[in-house]
Amino acid sequence: MDLASVIERDVTAALAEDIGRGDASALLLPEQQTARAVVVCRQDAVICGQAWFEACCRRLDARSAISWLVAEGAQVAPGTRICEVRGNARALLTTERAALNFLQTLSAVATKTRRYVEAVAGTRAKIVDTRKTLPGLRYAQKYAVRTGGGANHRMGLYDAMLIKENHIAAAGGIKPALAAAKKNAAPGVWTQIEVESLEQLKEALAAGATMILLDNMSLDQMREAVRIAGDRAELEASGGVTLDNIRAIAETGVHRISSGSLTKDVKAVDFSMRFENQPQINADKRR
Repeated sequence: MDLASVIERDVTAALAEDIGRGDASALLLPEQQTARAVVVCRQDAVICGQAWFEACCRRLDARSAISWLVAEGAQVAPGTRICEVRGNARALLTTERAALNFLQTLSAVATKTRRYVEAVAGTRAKIVDTRKTLPGLRYAQKYAVRTGGGANHRMGLYDAMLIKENHIAAAGGIKPALAAAKKNAAPGVWTQIEVESLEQLKEALAAGATMILLDNMSLDQMREAVRIAGDRAELEASGGVTLDNIRAIAETGVHRISSGSLTKDVKAVDFSMRFENQPQINADKRR
C-alpha cells in the first residue's frame, strides 16, 4: 500500500470515529467564520506526522492553508511553534483532535527511535521495529520509525518468514523448518530464524540460515554468536532491549537490534493548538 493511500485510510477512520453524526460544539461558531491557529510542541521531540495532520485539516476545509515552521524529522525544543493554520474556524475545531492525535503519536515513535539510533552511533547495528504496533496504525508507525532514523523489519506476515520457536517445534526442528521455508517461500519473501542458544545458532548456520534472530541472549552469548557466525549470517538481537542496555548490545557486533517498544511503549508528545484571533461566537444560529 502506498503512503498516500495509507494516510487517506487513517484519516478517514480517525475523523469518522470522532465526528460521528456531527460536531455539536462547532455550532457555536458562525458557518463562514475564519480563524488562524498555531500548533506548539511543549517538549523535546522529533516531529513526525505532518502529512496526516494536513490531510485531517483539508478533509473538512480544502482551502485551509498550513505553513510548517519546522521540517518533518526535525528535533525541536519545548515551546517551538510547529505550524500555523488558517481556514474555516468550524473545520479547524472539528479536526483539531484527530490531527493532533496523529502528530503526537507519530512524533512519539520518531522521538524514541531517534534516541535509540543515537545510542548506537558508531557501531554497525541498525535499529529496527517489530509487528508490535497499534492496531490500524502499522504503516504510520513504521513510517515514524524511518523518520526517527530506524529501519523497518517485515511489514506483516506476508513479506517475510520469521521462523520462531513454535514454528520450529511444529516443523520438527530447525533443519526441517528451514528446508520447508526454502521450498515454500514466494519470490521476494525473505527468511529469518529465531534461536535461543548457541547450539541452536550452530544448527541454523549448518542448515544454511543467513538471517538469524538471537532471542533474549546475554551479552556474552551475543559476542560469541558474532564470533561463531562470522560473515555467514546477519544477526539480530531481540528481547529485553532498553535505552540503558542498547549500547552494550550494539557493541557485541550484531547487525541489527529490534525492539517492540519503539511502537508499543510510547508516550505521546505534548502538542497544543491555539487560536491567535478570537472567532466570533454564534449566539444566533439563524445568521
